Amino acid sequence: MAKQISLDALWNSAIPEQRAFNPDDFVHLPEAARRYLEHAIAPGTALASAVRLKMHGEIKLKTWSPFTAEQVVCWQRGFIWSATAWMTRLPVVGSDRIIDGTGSMQWKLLGLFPVMTGTGADITRSSAGRFHTELTLLPSAFCLGDVTWGSTDVAHLHASFMAQGEQAELDFTLDHTGQLKTAKLPRWGNPDGGEHRYVDFGAMIEEESTFSGYTIPTRLRVGWYFGSERFEPEGEFFRATIDEAIYR
Repeated sequence: MAKQISLDALWNSAIPEQRAFNPDDFVHLPEAARRYLEHAIAPGTALASAVRLKMHGEIKLKTWSPFTAEQVVCWQRGFIWSATAWMTRLPVVGSDRIIDGTGSMQWKLLGLFPVMTGTGADITRSSAGRFHTELTLLPSAFCLGDVTWGSTDVAHLHASFMAQGEQAELDFTLDHTGQLKTAKLPRWGNPDGGEHRYVDFGAMIEEESTFSGYTIPTRLRVGWYFGSERFEPEGEFFRATIDEAIYR
């Protein structure tokens, strides 16, 4: 079982960095990587090691259900996503998380009756993939970690790195300003209920906003089978609007 620490405890455990973003430190990177980082982080912004988010949206359980959530993403330790979703007017309360390399999820109807729980190697590996994609909400992580960047053209960017015990292979598409349009990676899971395997997973980014020097996606559509005709009818399960982001 992942350590059941609270959002506050994870947030308070984040170790602040002592340096600021300087574009000159990244002149050796491919042009697309420089464009992305310079769009996402204003010069002189402290390189944050964590972000705390508030959001709302819809999640596809049996049907599309509204939710509100708070999340902490910490580069050194992982993430906690704590939410309340509403199914037929009844609240389902719980969290998804990976902390220090161990993932879990726990959801309860009315906060009392278990409706979905999960632990073990498959949950941990899948949670690591989610963590990798959610680093787009903490762009400074790409300056703190050991990232190998690649680019085939000005619109396509690849980031390869290790985090939470899993190798990340993230593919981004960018516009001419460096704004993220999509993010995709192979994520461990079984969206069809079959054997766990790597399945294309990703986000379409429809809006962005700036918070304390960080420009991040703030309206997203997320799901499995990303980039294929199966995404909208079968794979999409999460639509979120980020209302607040605080960095440390």
